[in-house]
Amino acid sequence: MCLCVCAAGLFGEDVVRREHRQDVVVLAHVAAHPGTETRAIARAVGAPERVVTRNLTRLTEQGLVALVEDDAHPTLRSYRLAS
Repeated sequence: MCLCVCAAGLFGEDVVRREHRQDVVVLAHVAAHPGTETRAIARAVGAPERVVTRNLTRLTEQGLVALVEDDAHPTLRSYRLAS
């Protein structure tokens, strides 16, 4: 039982680290290519659009990136670094 709980904890920590790494990759791409759309970011970083959308949502909530155009479909929204 203890082994299962420890393994689950390690798995959860690995998922969080992977999400953090992906956030950093997406943030770096937005910094290098301001105004890039979600779809283009996903292609550039080699991740599914839904994953990049989650990354961008987290980065926006943290105040690191800002929407350039927010009335577009989520995959067509563009982002830049926040001021």
